[in-house]
Amino acid sequence: MSQASPSGPAGFVRVRGAREHNLKDVDVDIPRDALVVFTGVSGSGKSSLAFGTLFAEAQRRYLDSISPYARRLIDQAGVPEVDAIEGLPPAVALQQQRGAPSTRSSVGSVTTISNSLRMLYSRAGDYPKGQEIIYADGFSPNTPAGACPTCHGLGRVYEATEASMVPDRSLTIRERAVAAWPGAWHGQNQRDILTTLGIDVDVPWSKLPKKTRDWILFTDEQPVVPVYPGFSLAQTQAALKRKTEPSYMGTFTSARRHVLHTFATTQSAQQKKRASQYLVSTLCPSCDGKRLRREALSVTFAGLDIGALSQLPLSEVAARLTPAAQGKAHRGDGHPEQAIAAQRIAQDLLARIAILQDLGLGYLTLERGTPTLSPGELQRLRLATQIRSQLFGVVYVMDEPSAGLHPADAQALLRALDQLKGAGNSIFVVEHEIDVIRHADWIVDVGPAAGEQGGQVLYSGPPAGLEQVQASATRRYLFGGQQAVHSRARQSSAWLQLRGITRNNVDGLDVDIPLGVFTTVTGVSGSGKSSLVSQALVELLADHLGQARADDEDALDPLERGEEVPTGGHIVAGLEHVRRLVRVDQKAIGRTPRSNLATYTGLFDHVRKRFAETPQARRRRFDAGRFSFNVAKGRCETCQGEGAVNVELLFMPSVYAPCPTCHGARYNAKTLEVELRGHNIAQVLRMTVAQAAEFFAQDATIARPLQVLIEVGLGYLRLGQPATELSGGEAQRIKLATELQRAQRRDTVYVLDEPSTGLHPADVDTLMTQLHGLVEAGNTVVVVEHDMRVAASSDWVIDMGPGAGDQGGTVIAAGLPAQVAKAKGSRTAPFLHEVLHPSGD
Repeated sequence: MSQASPSGPAGFVRVRGAREHNLKDVDVDIPRDALVVFTGVSGSGKSSLAFGTLFAEAQRRYLDSISPYARRLIDQAGVPEVDAIEGLPPAVALQQQRGAPSTRSSVGSVTTISNSLRMLYSRAGDYPKGQEIIYADGFSPNTPAGACPTCHGLGRVYEATEASMVPDRSLTIRERAVAAWPGAWHGQNQRDILTTLGIDVDVPWSKLPKKTRDWILFTDEQPVVPVYPGFSLAQTQAALKRKTEPSYMGTFTSARRHVLHTFATTQSAQQKKRASQYLVSTLCPSCDGKRLRREALSVTFAGLDIGALSQLPLSEVAARLTPAAQGKAHRGDGHPEQAIAAQRIAQDLLARIAILQDLGLGYLTLERGTPTLSPGELQRLRLATQIRSQLFGVVYVMDEPSAGLHPADAQALLRALDQLKGAGNSIFVVEHEIDVIRHADWIVDVGPAAGEQGGQVLYSGPPAGLEQVQASATRRYLFGGQQAVHSRARQSSAWLQLRGITRNNVDGLDVDIPLGVFTTVTGVSGSGKSSLVSQALVELLADHLGQARADDEDALDPLERGEEVPTGGHIVAGLEHVRRLVRVDQKAIGRTPRSNLATYTGLFDHVRKRFAETPQARRRRFDAGRFSFNVAKGRCETCQGEGAVNVELLFMPSVYAPCPTCHGARYNAKTLEVELRGHNIAQVLRMTVAQAAEFFAQDATIARPLQVLIEVGLGYLRLGQPATELSGGEAQRIKLATELQRAQRRDTVYVLDEPSTGLHPADVDTLMTQLHGLVEAGNTVVVVEHDMRVAASSDWVIDMGPGAGDQGGTVIAAGLPAQVAKAKGSRTAPFLHEVLHPSGD
């Protein structure tokens, strides 16, 4: 390793013997009070050093100093594998993660701006005559004091209506017109009860009297009546007259009562989902969707109630608050103390909003839910809060803060990082973006490759010195080794014509997307790229093809989802050329450690079959199921196939220790006795993709998917690597590899949202080769992307803008990369031109 010599002992963090994850006994000295960027190919060990070692150790030391009781309440990072770290200040981690999956978490709550705004309305708002003062928590929809009593602070009410519960009015009750009732026997039971009650279940629903229909759907009565299954209306009436012994007594439940009861009480996610499809969500009539009590909404400031102000973009909120901050909010009612309160709080709010505007987030509204934000937007919101907190002497450890940022916005990010550094802090950033790396005071380059082939520090020192390090993959891109990127400019076979597209800030947009080529959609953050591609295009294509839409919010309580935003507009031409849609996103491939690379790709099924075919397994009558760690017969019973047992240490982080019985193998001893060419099933799962490709080289069924995983740059992952350990970028590439290994069909549209996120430029090149291969095979690839090298190598570019939020949502330029690079008024053009002409020609 080459390393610049530290000047004096005081200004450096000294790491000795770091072995976390794939780090190979790393010794490194890193300067404090500097912007330090950790670089290297994906999977090289950068995050293991920055987060797994430095941040985890800083957090552990801080937590050691607080009371054991308080320590239990904090989610701890664990104890890193390292011999010693000297000179490490307290640390704050800003990682990329999705927002809390609840509509109650918003931009206002993450930035704490909502707290100050409530104080402003409480102390300095204009109250109606005679109304008592409302305390700040009375302006929060998340407290009993503030929440609208009708919708409980959700802003929407959910009701089962006739239209939602009876989708087809031409059917009879016997033909299951009341779709909301349960299926099978329970539904039949309700139909038999109606017959006893004298209702003809063979008449079309629309022909029944309204009074009868309403009673069936909405009554709260639950009459208990004799039931004669299989009898007609006439036979039932005759049986009742004769007082024939019924089969049983049945209790009637109206359709709405069944839906609401199921929704409220069921433990089954599937049942809850079924019930939720019969609930219609509408704006709450009491608060008009503003989520607050009437009393709170009657208080105004700058002419708006707090709900209306929270629906404005932050830049607009700032404009409304400026007069008050300048002391111009004149009050002639003899309450000068309110004017002073208004000025103080408004000045504080403007200072907070200014930081968000600097980071390019002025287009967001305070009420925007965090689940709708990209990980990059969320990380910048947290960054703004840290800048405002004005801490001193802290290490900020950040995970790709440039993710999801247009190059034009990256300049603002660098200014923000400089601001934090200028306040006397150390900034440690894991980053792939060349502009951010160039801006660093110090580079720690980890490599040379990924996984087992990585884990060494190749260089630690000022950026210029990296040019001499031949083994570094980063060096080629940092020092202009890469040639100009050229578009392939393939001709499109046909065009998808989208007309009148309306979604979020995209309003009535007409745009043509070429088929049979590679298209990149660019534009500043918040310009409407994802609204157009990942939402509108995906939903319209899915509806046309009859494919189920991806349910983004499986983990969400259906009532916490907020409003379903419909997509307006149509695809008026080109649909006949599309047979299939594949959306490759960055969502996790599983939520538990039982899901892994091998199980997700389907590889594991073939591997288990091979073990079951060995002579040893046949003699013992072991089938393929025996070799699954999720099945009782094959797994180790001590750890239930987890491979580790959780040791609860009360006041310290829980520790996962290898299982004392199977020592992490996950299988029982009998299963591990079966070997395939000298390896048992646990040893195969421990192989990296690259090692497994060699081991199974002669077995085409297994070798093919392994080869594809290597081609998308994932050769370093272990076959049994749990899904919970994978980054968003890795999950996306696993999905892509799974798709690539399928028998190729032509006329498929592949949609990817920022596939370069989390990838080193060298890995982006590998990925692009794969995506261009899909186009060569007769398919269409559409990506939303900020990486200008991706845009430059595509066949067609659609640039959205000109700005973000209300200032975005239109197509600024569309054409070949070289044409878009010359477009006037495009914020993308100069950056695209730079990549197409690196020498400035």
